[in-house]
Amino acid sequence: MDFIELITQEEPYIIYEEDFMRLLHETPREFSTRELCSEYNLTGADGKKRNAILKKLLGTWNPEVRIEPQFHCDCGLNIHFQGSALLNYNCSLLDTSPIHIGDGVMIAPGVCITCAGHSIDPEQRINGVRVSAPIVIEDKVWIGANAVVIGGVTIGEGSVIGAGSVVTRDIPAGVVATGSPCRVIREISQKDKLDVPEYK
Repeated sequence: MDFIELITQEEPYIIYEEDFMRLLHETPREFSTRELCSEYNLTGADGKKRNAILKKLLGTWNPEVRIEPQFHCDCGLNIHFQGSALLNYNCSLLDTSPIHIGDGVMIAPGVCITCAGHSIDPEQRINGVRVSAPIVIEDKVWIGANAVVIGGVTIGEGSVIGAGSVVTRDIPAGVVATGSPCRVIREISQKDKLDVPEYK
C-alpha cells in the first residue's frame, strides 16, 4: 500500500510514525501542501488567485467554497467539498483521512477538524503509534467558533455544534449539540425560525 492508498481509504487505520513518514517521502507530489497553504494565506482579497490554489490543493473543490486565512491542512487532497461552504478565519483540517464537507456548511473561526490522533497507551504513543479516521460533516451544518471535531465522527444534516465544543462521537441530524464532550441539548424546531424584518 502506498501513501495515497493509505490516507484516502474510508476506514480508520493505525500506523507507526516512521512507516507513515517513509510512505510520505516515497510518494512523488507536484507540490508541497505547506507551501500552497502559505501562499494561500498571503493572497489578500485576490479571489482568482485563491481559487486557483484551492483547485490545486483540495481533493474536491467547488467555486462556492470560501476559506478565510489563516488556513492550514496536512494533505489537502483528502478534503472534499460537496457544494458551497464557508470556513472562517484560522481553521485547521488535519486530513490524514478523508474529510467530507456537505453543501451549505458553515465553520466558524478557530475550528480544528482532526482525523489524526495518537495511541492512548503512553508507551505506544512515545514510540510513534498514530491513528486516523475519516470525518463526515453533512449538509447545512454550522460548527461554532473554536470547536474541535475528532476522527471517526459524523455530524448529521442541519445540526449546530456550539462554540468551544469537542465532538468525540456522532451527532444526529437536526439538533443543537454542545459541550466537552459534545452532547445533544435539543432538537431544532420551528421555534428556532427568526422573524427577520425587511430593510428597504
